[in-house]
Amino acid sequence: MFPAMLAGPSLTGIVLTRVLDGSAGLKGLFRRMRAFTPDLHWYPVLLLPPLLVLITLTLVSRLCSASFRPNHFYLGILFGIPAGFLEEIGWSGFAFPRLQARFGLLKAALLLGVLWGIWHLPVTNYLGAAAPHGAYWVPFSIAFTFVMTAMRVLISWIYANTESVLLTQFMHIGSTGALVVFSPAVTPSQETFWFLIYGCALWGVVGILAALGLLSRKTELIAGSSLRTKS
Repeated sequence: MFPAMLAGPSLTGIVLTRVLDGSAGLKGLFRRMRAFTPDLHWYPVLLLPPLLVLITLTLVSRLCSASFRPNHFYLGILFGIPAGFLEEIGWSGFAFPRLQARFGLLKAALLLGVLWGIWHLPVTNYLGAAAPHGAYWVPFSIAFTFVMTAMRVLISWIYANTESVLLTQFMHIGSTGALVVFSPAVTPSQETFWFLIYGCALWGVVGILAALGLLSRKTELIAGSSLRTKS
């Protein structure tokens, strides 16, 4: 299921871009996959997922149980590379720009985040916990989608401001990699618990961005730019 989970968005994104936008659209997709941004302040944002995972687990391990102590399986970052590189071709490279043009940044990101979480349902039984989640599969799936939706908002925020698929790939790599690197070997119920705490931390960041108007301002500028281009 893991190869299918990674290949599905990437192949679909490439094929549909070619069908709908032709060779020029495909070239544009590949160009956005190579595009760095000159705005250097976006690069520290890429560190947000691993920092929040590490902070969450450290606090929960001190306040609740030592079993939540962060793991340090640093080779786990290798699991994040194919996930981020392949999936974002479809999510950020193809789906999000079209959803954003119709719904705006925040609504598009929320919709795509829920779809992203649902896309992982066939493999959530094998994510994190040392054993299948059993009776906790539904609660954990909800917690996992809670996390993924918030992360999708942050990834979409980066894309809306930079139009760089490459940066979204790095953000995805950091998110998946951090979960593999730092996730402790806990029970399914414990994993559900700390995922919910981590999700609250991510949604806290989203709430701050929303309160500052940073999840709508750029959307309006992009929409205005698109209208001017079309006219």
